[in-house]
Amino acid sequence: MATRFRKSRRQRGSRYCGWGQIGQHRQAGSRGGIGGAGKHKHFFIRTVIEEPNHFGHDAFNSLNRNVVNTWLNVRDLDSVFAKHGKADDTGKVILDLTSLGYDKLLGGGKITGAYTIKVEKVSEGAKAKITAAGGEVISDEHDSE
Repeated sequence: MATRFRKSRRQRGSRYCGWGQIGQHRQAGSRGGIGGAGKHKHFFIRTVIEEPNHFGHDAFNSLNRNVVNTWLNVRDLDSVFAKHGKADDTGKVILDLTSLGYDKLLGGGKITGAYTIKVEKVSEGAKAKITAAGGEVISDEHDSE
């Protein structure tokens, strides 16, 4: 584009050159501060939309984390066995909770049958209830929690 046709050339001689009031084209006041100013004040909605993770911090990362994502209580063993359980040739009732996606067996509720349960982690209460009912627990952990 030829320079003589540019907007900046056409606006020469006008008072504000397309900026409205003269104060709209002065220092940092018209833009709400310099840099990250106003992220927790007048630009908060812009911060929430454009940078939703701006405030806060990363999750605490412990060196020996004991992560239990999914668990099951002893009271639910009957319903899980009805869907996924099986009995082997000797008549033992086997329930593999690890393959079903459960990380830990907890001791909530009462147990009705004698189950042989394979699970990664088991609580002391759950282990006691299962052995008292005549079942056994096969777990991968060395010490129960």
